[in-house]
Parts: sequence; structure tokens; C-alpha cells
Amino acid sequence: MSTPFNYKHLYYFWVVAKEGGISRAADKLDMAVQTVSAQVRELERSLGYALLKPAGRGLVLTDAGLAAMQQADQIFQLGEALPARVRDAVSAPTVRLAVGICDGLPKLVVRRLMQPVISEPNLRLLCHDGEIDELLGDLALHRLDVVLSDRPAPVNPNIKLYSHALGSSTMAWYGTSDMLAVTQHNFPHSLAEVPLLLPTAHTAVRGRLEHWFEQRGIRPRVVGEFEDSALLKTFGASGMGVFPAAEWAHGDLLDHYALHRLGPCEGVTDHFFAIGTEKKVHHPLVLRLLQPAL
Repeated sequence: MSTPFNYKHLYYFWVVAKEGGISRAADKLDMAVQTVSAQVRELERSLGYALLKPAGRGLVLTDAGLAAMQQADQIFQLGEALPARVRDAVSAPTVRLAVGICDGLPKLVVRRLMQPVISEPNLRLLCHDGEIDELLGDLALHRLDVVLSDRPAPVNPNIKLYSHALGSSTMAWYGTSDMLAVTQHNFPHSLAEVPLLLPTAHTAVRGRLEHWFEQRGIRPRVVGEFEDSALLKTFGASGMGVFPAAEWAHGDLLDHYALHRLGPCEGVTDHFFAIGTEKKVHHPLVLRLLQPAL
């Protein structure tokens, strides 16, 4: 195992590289030229590569020196920011909440689910979007405080997980004014006459939608499938096709996306869950998220 290099040596090298020479670095550091030069040589010896080479009356970085300088920049810029970060942490204590959000969960619904906590004055909210298996792994490792999902946690003999129902929303079909003109007569069978956008099969609601089509004898013309619900709504708002959405987001869809509700998706409901590792929740903000369901 190699001996760790000396950060003080790295700092002297960093100043030399920034100043463009050992003499100027020595003036800035208020040190003897010989001392600074010796410190840089010690760093080169510990790394096993020359970091500086003569160029005219000064010094320039070698390829190894460029690599070392990039790392040193990150290290010492972070170091310079440390006092302010510590001061901010002491003067403004925060309440941290790390939330995993399943990628198929409608983002407009997520905002509604998070409404009970976003008014917390000292909140530091960390949101991680991803697939449910990956998020549950981070939850088990305590990297997340809670996972928001459109389905309860799967049974896993290695991880004890608890699913808390947060609520549910009926579904409806949305589209542009052009789509409304085509579909308003003989709805919902008129959906067969327009292009459709659907969530991908990794969402819990996709199977319910396919069953809904089968029950009504509708053969959908699917032109797009989306893992990300925000992309689904964006493409729907552009006129690419009609799409289903939770009616919890009805106001936002009409106000911010200039869409129209074409008709209900009767019998199809989207369910929402908070998944944690504790049967009795202790995190105060997770408890607040669960309050509507308690």
C-alpha cells in the first residue's frame, strides 16, 4: 500500500502552479524559495512523477502536473468554502429529508404529496428519482428517509419494509383543444381515432389502463410510451397525443399545460404510498407526510 501524500506539499504545489513560479509563490506564502521548492520536490517524490518543468524564465505544468492541479483545485476550493459552510450550518440549522421518488410516479402528484412538509422553514429537501428496486436498496442502507411510490413495497425476505397508503386519485384523459374536438363525440370509443401516449409497463397503472381498453373493446393507437410522467405531459401538451393522468393534477394540467379534460377513465385509480423501514415512524417530517392517511 502506497504512503499517503502530504496535503501541505500539495498546497505549496497548488500555489506555485497558480502563481506561475516558485519565487512568486514564496512571496505569497511568505516563505523562503528553497523551502517551497523542497516541498514541491517532496510531493513529486511521493507521487513518482515530475509535476513542473522549466519554460523560459518560469515553470509550466507537465501532463502529470495538469492532472494534479485539477484535483488540487477541487480540494482547496472546497477547503476555502469550509468556514462559510460550517458557519451557515450553525447559524441556520436544517431539518433534512431525503425522499426517493419512483420514476413512474406523476410529478404533479408528488408535489401534492409533499405539500405537508414544504412549508417547514428549516427544511433541506433531497429528492432522488429512480426505479423502485434501486430506491428501496438506498432506503435499506438509510440513504433515504422514505420512498414515494405508486405501489406498495414488494415482499423481500432480506429487508423489512412498511407501506403506508397516502391516498388515491381517479384517472381521466387529457389532450389539446384539437384532440377535444375529435374525441368529444362518442367518448370513450373515440379514443381509437386519436394517437395515444401511455406510461410504460413499469408503472402500476399501465396494466389497469390496458384492462380498461379491453373491457370497452377499444384498440388504442399508441404512438409513445414514457417512463417519466413529466415528459408524457410535455409531449401531450405539444399535441402528439391524448394521455391519461391522475385527476389530482387536474388544475395544473389546465392552468400550466393549457390542456382539456376529454373524459373520465372510469374504474381506473392511481394509488400512492410512502414506504419506510419502520413500522412506527419517528422522522418528524415523514410523520407529517403520513398525517392525511392516519
